[in-house]
Amino acid sequence: MDGTAGSDLVARARAIAPLIADEAEEIERTRRLTPNVVKALIENGLYRALLPRSLGGSEAAPEIFMQMLEEVAKADASTAWCLGQNCVCAMIAAALDHDSAHEIFNTASGILAWGAVAHEARAVEGGYRVTGRWDFASGSRQASWLGAHVRIVNADGTPRKNTDGSPEQRTVLFPLASAVLHDVWQAIGLAGTGTDCYEVKDLFIPDRFAVFRDVREALREPGPLYRLPTGSTFSLGFAAVSLGVARATLDAAIALARGKHPSLAAHAMRDNQAVQGLVGRTEGDLRAARAYLYSTAHAMWRDLSVSGVFSAAHRSAIRLAATWTIHQSAKVVDTAYRMAGATAVFRSNPFERRFRDMHAITQQIQARDTHYEDVGKVILAGG
Repeated sequence: MDGTAGSDLVARARAIAPLIADEAEEIERTRRLTPNVVKALIENGLYRALLPRSLGGSEAAPEIFMQMLEEVAKADASTAWCLGQNCVCAMIAAALDHDSAHEIFNTASGILAWGAVAHEARAVEGGYRVTGRWDFASGSRQASWLGAHVRIVNADGTPRKNTDGSPEQRTVLFPLASAVLHDVWQAIGLAGTGTDCYEVKDLFIPDRFAVFRDVREALREPGPLYRLPTGSTFSLGFAAVSLGVARATLDAAIALARGKHPSLAAHAMRDNQAVQGLVGRTEGDLRAARAYLYSTAHAMWRDLSVSGVFSAAHRSAIRLAATWTIHQSAKVVDTAYRMAGATAVFRSNPFERRFRDMHAITQQIQARDTHYEDVGKVILAGG
């Protein structure tokens, strides 16, 4: 794939990072991305990073997407989290007919958000009827469209099955105005994501807006990006967010150590051998985590670009790398927080919010400890 547009995305993310950092306190206070930040993300095309080129998107390689999120996360984790969520949601465009995709992504803000899998859609003439409430819709407060992952039932209420006997699931898409949003996101961290829930009642969804997600046969776009499952893309993206948070927190601790002279201490922090050693080891830990995540993404993308096949081995490798990277990033943040001492507890300093954001990330599905068990099972089975 041509990397020009992708590289530009990273540069644009870096260019607007100061604006995002300036707005971070307001984002935290209002629990929403500010209009200035949303405007900058839209104008710089960052929400369109994973949208097909046929729709005017960048269709960027995963590593570029990850670097973009890292740059934003250094400025504000909530902004990066929403951006990552909305970008991955936009990959559903590859399963839509061109006119339907254009209606969603090339009008209004062109932002789609969705929550967790839940509820059913009942087949009716020309489409489906849906009633339900979905949680964890990060980025929904900026979106113009929402999606919902649902199980399909026939008109008589019987579950519809795939050819392999598994329940049929689709993602139904509808304008934000068709739903009611509930302000429920009062969280310890990632406060600015507005990860609220939404509901619809007896909403009609036309056939063209009820699509299969992560089903190769349903794809209308030829690019290898759309062979990459959205779940794995979320994992890579959110692990990159954790790296950005860790990098910013450690950098803040290093800057503090260069200038701070602790009370009752004989020497400045920068001259303390214990601090020097801690900084060196922690820097190594962070660099190792980043190298592992990106090398895993690179190897997967190289194989996928050649073969067009995303394998079970790819899925397992990404799951392990993303989970470990998030956990390692949290250790880096914890070390930087402790290194800062009492300075870290004040909201006016760049530690407290990042500490809470990082620990909110570790509670997400992408960081579950059970992922190690899943990967270990594969390894012990000879996979």
